[in-house]
Amino acid sequence: MITLNSQDAIHKAWLYRVLIAIVDNSNLRGLYFKGGTCASMAGFLDRFSVDLDFDYVGEKKYLTKLRYELENTFENLGLEIKDASVKVPQFFLKYPTKNISARNTLKIDINFPPPKANVYKAIRLVDIDRVVICQDIATMFANKLVAVLDRFDRNNSIAGRDIYDIHHFFINDYDYNKDVIIERTGLNSIDFFKKLSAFITDQITETILSQDLNQLIPYERFNKLRKILKRETIMFLNDEIVRLKNSK
Repeated sequence: MITLNSQDAIHKAWLYRVLIAIVDNSNLRGLYFKGGTCASMAGFLDRFSVDLDFDYVGEKKYLTKLRYELENTFENLGLEIKDASVKVPQFFLKYPTKNISARNTLKIDINFPPPKANVYKAIRLVDIDRVVICQDIATMFANKLVAVLDRFDRNNSIAGRDIYDIHHFFINDYDYNKDVIIERTGLNSIDFFKKLSAFITDQITETILSQDLNQLIPYERFNKLRKILKRETIMFLNDEIVRLKNSK
């Protein structure tokens, strides 16, 4: 994970503290790690990430117990639950900081039920010296691809980091889990990539990218990427459409 400044280092310390507490709790074994922080810690991504995301692979009847266990974990760490969703296990945790204008909130997001097509593997996360069950890279990539449209459909929002991550995964030649795309969207890969390419073409602006990414990657790198990020991501998507058509 990339540390940008001293405040980010403090945030990262709390991220790790919460993650270790969750991983070490035998009552929370049904939580499988995913998302940007997971990808960064596993070495698949090169940006700073501020939240913790998990899939819950247990049974629905245990969700209340899961929530209670998490709340106890946060309390034991001295964290204040600033806000929480009543519909899904989602928490906004406030950690102590002397700088009242600095970031001091950590979001925990738990997805249930996760796609059946998700694939998980044990990955050693060196930063916390733990072996953690995580989404594999192909599953991370597929879910990140879907997240662009899903985020807009659910919340009418767009995250520039989604575009950055997709670009990074493509340029590193990672594979994606096609079954996740089909399960989550009901579309085959070609139709999905056409829809995603059109959405990015129409909706993504340099302003959107700047608002999100200028806090997550060093300015020098972002300044080099911002004028090519959208164009190259669309190129990767369109090239993948051609490759899929030719492979039929």
